[in-house]
Amino acid sequence: MLTVPDMGILRHPDFRRLWLADLLSQLGSRLTMFAVPLLAVLTLDATTFQVSLLRTCETAAWLLLGLFAGAWVDRVRCLPVLIAADLGRAVLFGSVPVAAVFGVLSLPQLYVVLALAGVLTVLFDVAHSTYPPRLLNADQLLPGNAKLAANHSVAAVIGAGVGGVLVQWIGAAVTIGLDALSFVWSAIWLRSIRTSEPAPVKPERPHLRHEIRDGLQYVFKHPLLRPLALNTMVTMLFQAAAGAIMVVYLVRGVHLQPATIGILSMIGLLGAILASAVTEKISTRYGDARTLLLSSTGIGVAFTLQALTAPGWQVSWYVAATLLAGFCIIVSYILQVSIRQQLCPPELQGRVSATMSFVSWGAAPIGSLLGGALGTAFGLHTTLWIAGLGTLAGNSVLYFSPLRRLRSIPADFAPRQTS
Repeated sequence: MLTVPDMGILRHPDFRRLWLADLLSQLGSRLTMFAVPLLAVLTLDATTFQVSLLRTCETAAWLLLGLFAGAWVDRVRCLPVLIAADLGRAVLFGSVPVAAVFGVLSLPQLYVVLALAGVLTVLFDVAHSTYPPRLLNADQLLPGNAKLAANHSVAAVIGAGVGGVLVQWIGAAVTIGLDALSFVWSAIWLRSIRTSEPAPVKPERPHLRHEIRDGLQYVFKHPLLRPLALNTMVTMLFQAAAGAIMVVYLVRGVHLQPATIGILSMIGLLGAILASAVTEKISTRYGDARTLLLSSTGIGVAFTLQALTAPGWQVSWYVAATLLAGFCIIVSYILQVSIRQQLCPPELQGRVSATMSFVSWGAAPIGSLLGGALGTAFGLHTTLWIAGLGTLAGNSVLYFSPLRRLRSIPADFAPRQTS
């Protein structure tokens, strides 16, 4: 007698649609993340600082709109926001291969495309992290977040390898065009979700500034969310600094071809897939607090090891570092999102999500500029060492927080009350 394998949370039909929408969209985004700096370096002959500006444009919207997005998302249904953001990004990224065909593609166009797409990404990401509690029961959030994080992992692995090969075969501009199609795919699946999303409770006297303040206060008065936010901010700052120059370093410093960079990244990022599969088991056995503390420390160790990358056999350090970083980043992401959703009241989910994203992703454009400036002034290799050691030092905030004394985080762990 044949038995149907246990699909777990994927047996929920509308979560399965959300998961499928996210899967190819994440893959397309990874292709673009890989292809854009290669397009700038190989086709448009961009300098190190010009490449870092691309990442700055992509993430600058978090500084400008992140907090407003959270307050706004708490007032509206998330699903229409997700669909509209997907379709808007499809149009923007679709313009890149069109411009390349007509021979008018330039760095200014890439800056504009990434900046506008960044605005839509802010709205999408805040709505996307706010939506699961409106779709799933509380006991389904951890497995649901693990499945969505698995999409990040699979996309990171496949996108890196496939992205490198595609850039070498069909060019970076056409590869970016495939990302546009992935957003259309995502919008179609999201449109097929049938569960009625409850209308959020709106304040009797809405005041955007006060609502933003509520989200900020909840995070920074909470004894656990505050150190998590600060640690993530430092990690993102130095991760963005390294990420802004890494492709430039691998192409011009280590002398690797795009396909080779993709394949090496794909091997290293297998750790992310492993993390998606085992995070729930590790957390159950050792406690979510301990697991989160160790995974955050592992991210710092990984980025420090990445600085050992050099021509010849020392390229293996890049593989080892991305393997460890991929594993620890996904473990940390799953646990942080689940803990935040568990501790936060429903009416504040969007604002708290936006505050956490603002603190972390708001550091990304600053980190990208920092990486470009340091790389220009002191060299790419030195900048990687600064980024690695800075990420490792940022974990000190967690070791001086209540997280260090906890094994697991109770659901009623409340913020400190102030008069």
